[in-house]
Amino acid sequence: MKYTSTRNKTVSISSSEAIIQGISKDGGLFVPTNIPKLNNIMDLKEMNYKELAFIIMSKFFTDFKSNDLKNCIDKAYDIKFSKKEIAPLVNVGDVFFLELFHGPTLAFKDMALSILPYLLKEAIRINKIDKEVVILTATSGDTGKAALESFANVDGIKIVVFFPEDGVSEIQKRQMITQEGINTFVVGINGNFDDAQNGVKEIFNNNDFANLLYKNNYILSSANSINIGRLIPQIVYYFYGYLTLLKEGKIKNNEKINIVVPTGNFGNILAAYYAKEMGLPINKLICASNENNILTDFINTGIYDKRRELILTSSPSMDILISSNLERLLFHISGEDDMFIRTKMDDLARQGYYKIDNLNLKYFYGAYSTEKQVSFSINNMFVKNKYLIDPHTAVAYNVHEKYKLETCDDTKTIIASTASPFKFGSKVASSIDIDVKNKDEFNIIKELAGKTNIEIPRAIANLENKEVLHENNCNKENMKYLIEKFLEVGGIDD
Repeated sequence: MKYTSTRNKTVSISSSEAIIQGISKDGGLFVPTNIPKLNNIMDLKEMNYKELAFIIMSKFFTDFKSNDLKNCIDKAYDIKFSKKEIAPLVNVGDVFFLELFHGPTLAFKDMALSILPYLLKEAIRINKIDKEVVILTATSGDTGKAALESFANVDGIKIVVFFPEDGVSEIQKRQMITQEGINTFVVGINGNFDDAQNGVKEIFNNNDFANLLYKNNYILSSANSINIGRLIPQIVYYFYGYLTLLKEGKIKNNEKINIVVPTGNFGNILAAYYAKEMGLPINKLICASNENNILTDFINTGIYDKRRELILTSSPSMDILISSNLERLLFHISGEDDMFIRTKMDDLARQGYYKIDNLNLKYFYGAYSTEKQVSFSINNMFVKNKYLIDPHTAVAYNVHEKYKLETCDDTKTIIASTASPFKFGSKVASSIDIDVKNKDEFNIIKELAGKTNIEIPRAIANLENKEVLHENNCNKENMKYLIEKFLEVGGIDD
């Protein structure tokens, strides 16, 4: 299996090289030259999560030896997950919630970021690299902590995380700024997630900066879903959810299902698309957005227009106007037309929008939820079913309800449940009629646990008294300077 760039099809590198680079030197994203098919999916239903992960990842990471890949998987999916299933499937009402938040940071990002450090270390060994790797990541909330947790104190790797200062929940921020590890560095950006993400991409594309790092024995990589080593492991849990339905007799062999994904950067739903292309029987991929409904507009009109104000919502991981992984989907559905992709991405950078005529997204449905609808969905789910969901999952549930009303489709549906409700205590508590006025986040969480009879996850319960270790702040223009300072390398002129 080789990997090419969405913006230059002459690129051809191995999976380990793609994992190390993170992003192509031309600014494009790495994609597999073909999406492998899984034959006899129904024969996999008795496999546990690790066994299934090996079957799927071995199709994509072909330059990893089998035993080495199995070792990466064994180390990733261990006791750090609080559920033995890793990703349990819970039937509530007429839907199935695929709970992806039982890892160490209580968000779906753990599902892939738990394995990325091991994949990266093995990739470094395969390619005989003697440089120290600097992981550079922008986060809208959950990726940052999950990446920090996974890479903390890993030899030969340093990690730098940028987050929007006022664009994450209090718990998300606290998780990041209290992160231990001498190789970790966390910075709040005066701006939104798109500012942080664009700043990171500009640094990746700065050849002078790359040369400076190289001379000082460093190379850059990424832990965002732009890294193929982050994206591929996410495919696994969609197969696992489907096979769980099959094993439990909830569906018949080859019966199609719908999958609903709360979507910001488009990585999680792209993994579901890859699963479909591999042969998973999926009827519809339902793309659920919050009030930053740029993807909804694109799916329904073919126009991607970022010329709008970013809205800060209760689902901050989706407060994004530049959905990076959409570029990968466009590459695939355009017949792998790299010139077409370059043109559209240039249009987006220069003009702030692009338009695609005759857009072929027949397997996708897009809609969005308002803040009021999110609150209603959290309340309704709890009152009717005694099941507590976070705002991102509520966005997905509400969009699924709209889809059913619009289409009358009764296909069995898996909803990707992406975070613990305790990470977003104020919104969840107020949605189920807890008074949050003038209360701090930790007291709110305690009241939420009391009312719902749900134990506060240990990762959050221990957070209140942790020491703040990262108090860095900057504007987008100063991101590179802070990296130079952390790495103790001489600066360069822009």
